[in-house]
Amino acid sequence: MRPAQLLRILDQEFLSTSAGHHTPVMLWGPPGVGKSQMVAQIAAAHQTPVIDIRLSQMEPSDLRGIPFRVGNHVEWAVPALLPDAERHGPQGILFLDEITSVPPAVSAAAYQLILDRRLGEYQVPDHWAIFAAGNRQGDRGVTYTMPAPLANRFSHFEVDTHLDDWVAWAYANGIDERIIGFLRFRPELLFNFDPAHNPVAFPSPRSWEFAHRGLRKFEDQPELLRGTLQACVGPAAGIELHAFITSLDQMPDLDAILAGDEVPVPTAIDLQYAVAAALVGRAIRAAGSDSATQVIDNILVYAGRFPQREMGVMLVSDLHRAIGDALFQVPAFAAWAQAVADIMIDH
Repeated sequence: MRPAQLLRILDQEFLSTSAGHHTPVMLWGPPGVGKSQMVAQIAAAHQTPVIDIRLSQMEPSDLRGIPFRVGNHVEWAVPALLPDAERHGPQGILFLDEITSVPPAVSAAAYQLILDRRLGEYQVPDHWAIFAAGNRQGDRGVTYTMPAPLANRFSHFEVDTHLDDWVAWAYANGIDERIIGFLRFRPELLFNFDPAHNPVAFPSPRSWEFAHRGLRKFEDQPELLRGTLQACVGPAAGIELHAFITSLDQMPDLDAILAGDEVPVPTAIDLQYAVAAALVGRAIRAAGSDSATQVIDNILVYAGRFPQREMGVMLVSDLHRAIGDALFQVPAFAAWAQAVADIMIDH
């Protein structure tokens, strides 16, 4: 399932704790596709804490607690890492990451916690959601087959990568527009992991964020930049990204486009993707300013000049995901939509 859909499911599951309809959710997927980040996004949206428990690093007693004698019987000290309404807040997310890397003895200790929301005398607070994530057995990670009793305690979703969803996230989180443009040009490189070869560095949503950081740090050190990009996304993808970035000195004048000047569209397809990504970034940065409407208006006019109208549709679709329905109020939108109406109907 694509990330945008899963975010809606996780959001609803978090809200459902108030009505007593919550079902623990298990997210399956290869490394680097953003499973943990989606859980963090839900927590941030609701301004609520996440307790991230890596079960793979625990012994059964770490969950059950330490026994101590009280008179003639034994009680258990509840581990401080488990959610507590007084210490952590009345609502939140208990996130059991790397759950498929858990030895059977530890997963058995988690059964009651996940389904019954309790462990011995400990009770998970009512308004805390339980989410988990792990790799599939074919992903070359350290994994165990999830026992049927544990699997039957979750609803299960497999996380797919989806470029539109990643692009929307990337614009919202300030990822360099050159990387966004490159992945629009080479969409198959958003995630390219071959478990048969067990690569060390490979393209994934997570590693493209690393490439963004590398570009920020080493852009002014060209002798280090290519190696840094390769270290983040792998040798082949790193070389391609570096070549893409170094070719952008042929980009048209973006300021002139935003000012409404007659600027020709570059003939090279890779530069067209780069221009489209850069213009969306400029529109985001202009949002809320006095010039925002005019900037977006001029971008829409330019979008209509692409010889391949699908390129303009992609630009405007990304723009809509970035700034929302305010796009429809811009004067040039109606004329642009009319010009591409046949393409939109086909899709």
